[in-house]
Amino acid sequence: MRRLGLLFIWMVAAPAVATSPVAPLALKAGHILDVAAQKDIGPAFVLVSNGRITGIAPAAPAGFTVIDLSDYTLMPGFIDAHTHVLLQGDATQAEYDEQLLKESIPYRTLRATQAMQIALRHGFTTLRDIGNEGAGFADVDLKHAVERGVISGPRLFVATKALAPTGAYPLSGFAWELNVPHGVELCDGPEGCRRAVRDQIAHGADWIKVYADRGYYRLPDGQFRSIPNFTQEELNAIVDQAHRSRRKVAAHSITPSGHAIALAAGVDSIEHGDVLDDASVKKMAEHKVYLCPTLTVTAYVEGPRGGVWLELSKAADASFRRALAAGVPIALGTDAGGFPWDKLNQAEEFHRYVDRGMTPWQALRSGTVVAAALLGKEAELGTLASGAAADLVAMATNPLQDITATERVAFVMKDGVVVLQPAPR
Repeated sequence: MRRLGLLFIWMVAAPAVATSPVAPLALKAGHILDVAAQKDIGPAFVLVSNGRITGIAPAAPAGFTVIDLSDYTLMPGFIDAHTHVLLQGDATQAEYDEQLLKESIPYRTLRATQAMQIALRHGFTTLRDIGNEGAGFADVDLKHAVERGVISGPRLFVATKALAPTGAYPLSGFAWELNVPHGVELCDGPEGCRRAVRDQIAHGADWIKVYADRGYYRLPDGQFRSIPNFTQEELNAIVDQAHRSRRKVAAHSITPSGHAIALAAGVDSIEHGDVLDDASVKKMAEHKVYLCPTLTVTAYVEGPRGGVWLELSKAADASFRRALAAGVPIALGTDAGGFPWDKLNQAEEFHRYVDRGMTPWQALRSGTVVAAALLGKEAELGTLASGAAADLVAMATNPLQDITATERVAFVMKDGVVVLQPAPR
């Protein structure tokens, strides 16, 4: 335990990200999971040079430094396609209000660096951070800080402020005289929404995030519905402007009320999708609109929130199975930040997918190959192909036999730099 404690202290206290080692590395593994090819390769070496994978070989070439992981299963680093590094848990409205009203953006940014360290130690080498909840453009700064070696953390693809119309997003319920912060950028009317998209892109947004619906309820016949946030014309303008600027759009959407306008506008991903009707699933499959199910946060918030959230949690199971059966591309997304980073391991999402019908290969692909395709980075991330980023994780147990092994990574490498090593035995 003392060695583990010292390792943790060293990782947190390290002043900056190390540069790629001069000597090329050969990672000797007992099993290598080529997730793209769905192939379990026996004992072999993954070769790494200048932060990139250069191949898989039966032996280490001369001049390569060997890292012995022969007792471990090695695979590409995990990708979480739905996170909020500037949030630290908001199961209740009070928790959300506390962060936006009592924590400065600099303080929230410092907390985010800790969250990113936790994610990296859990094997997540890439995050799509899908809304910073009132933190200006601090997520862009975090992205640049990682890229420039100022801090250590997963690479980030950021959606900055997210979009909602006036009156449709917290903070809410305060005295009308107060000008309280907003957790999103508010926009109204097609031209106002185009302007907001342009503003976010000008400040560094990789993605545009929209809140398609709110206010979830059930009809007398049992169907779930919600309040659509935008008019169809507004959402069309958002997606059109984003696509003109070569950005994709992620839509928070829980029920068919939100799905209908989001899919009609041409969004690229549906976030959460707790209630997916047949029409939505069919359209998502036909147009290859990705689903980020975020089952971990759904399970986390149902107790504290109660009411309709308990029912939505049950509905999410059936919706996931429906999407899987229809061939909807499912990218792993957890909504980390909606639950505290230090309380749950994001990798729980893998076993939730297997519990609901995915094979272990499918689950692993959702957090590597499929998520990389969602990001448009399938040649660089989530793969062992030559030239891909040297993002790798290793586990003592093969996740094909026990998917919960993803929750116990022992080795993490990002861009060819080792950030977590197995404890000495």
